[in-house]
Amino acid sequence: MEVGYLLTATIEKIKTVEQAEGLAQKILESDVAQNYQSCYFLLYTNPVTKEKIRRFSRLKEQYEEVQRFGRYHPDYSRVMKEVREAKREMDLDENVAAFRVAENELQMLLDEISVIIGRAVSEGIKVPTGNPFFSTGSSCGGGCGSGSSCGCSA
Repeated sequence: MEVGYLLTATIEKIKTVEQAEGLAQKILESDVAQNYQSCYFLLYTNPVTKEKIRRFSRLKEQYEEVQRFGRYHPDYSRVMKEVREAKREMDLDENVAAFRVAENELQMLLDEISVIIGRAVSEGIKVPTGNPFFSTGSSCGGGCGSGSSCGCSA
């Protein structure tokens, strides 16, 4: 190979990485990402919310222990009830709910960007978004490369 070709390929690669870093910075500066970061901050700094998450996490550990034995475990009913109550209490917390909405909005933005970049390269590119809205109509609806089952013949 020619040295000039390798140098050109390296410069193009560096420019592409720089553009990707610029895109990442623009995403971080977006309203969607800023909202996500503020919701994330509230999720882990609000003492009431933190306690609800901690309580649910502790009960979840007990739940996993109980699941090993199923309904034959002596604390099965109590643990199952407490886990459901703690999960509901955590899910109804305004900071948890706001974080989940912000997380979904950021994921949708990232999915949309991934599809745009993938389609700019080729219509045949499979972009694992996990969202059927972005499916291209091929037999692969986004499961390829994401670890989930897909059913395409690629």
